Amino acid sequence: MTDDVSAVVYDLDGTLVQLIVNWKAVAQDVTVELERHGVDASDADLWRMLDLADEANVRDEIEAIISQHERDGARRSIRLPHADELLSREIPVGVCSLNCESACHVGLETHGLARHVDAVVGRDSVPTRKPHPEPLKATLRALGVDGAVFIGDSRRDELTAERAGVAFEYV
Repeated sequence: MTDDVSAVVYDLDGTLVQLIVNWKAVAQDVTVELERHGVDASDADLWRMLDLADEANVRDEIEAIISQHERDGARRSIRLPHADELLSREIPVGVCSLNCESACHVGLETHGLARHVDAVVGRDSVPTRKPHPEPLKATLRALGVDGAVFIGDSRRDELTAERAGVAFEYV
C-alpha cells in the first residue's frame, strides 16, 4: 500500500477476521421465515432473499435472523493477519462490511480492535449494500476524508471501491 493515503478502510469478514458462520444454516432459517410470510425463496441465494424480504415488507424479520447468526459468528471469529496491520495505523481507519453493523462491532471488540477503528458501516447502516458505492462513501464521510484505500478479499469489494472512486487492494 502507498504511504500517501489519508485513510484506510477494511472489509471485515475475510480481511480482518473470519466470522464462523454456517451460511447454509442462515439461508435455511431465512427460507423458513420467508415461507411463513408466503414467499418462495427455494431457488434464491441469501442476497436475493434480502431483496425478496424487501419486496414482501419483512426485511426487519429477515435481517434479525441473519444478524443473529453474524453476531454469533463474530464472537467465535478468528483474527486474521491484517488485524495486526490495522493496529499500527496512524491515519483514520474504517470498516465497510456486507455483514450487519452490530456483528462488525462484536468482531472488532472480540479481537481488541474496536478502539483502533474510527468508523464502521455495515449492511444495515445505509439503504444499499456492496457493491453499491454508498456504504464505502458513507464510511469515508464518517471518517471525514474524501479518499482512502479500501482493503478487501472479494471481487465485490473491488467493485465497490471502483464504483466509489477509491483505490483498492486485495488481502
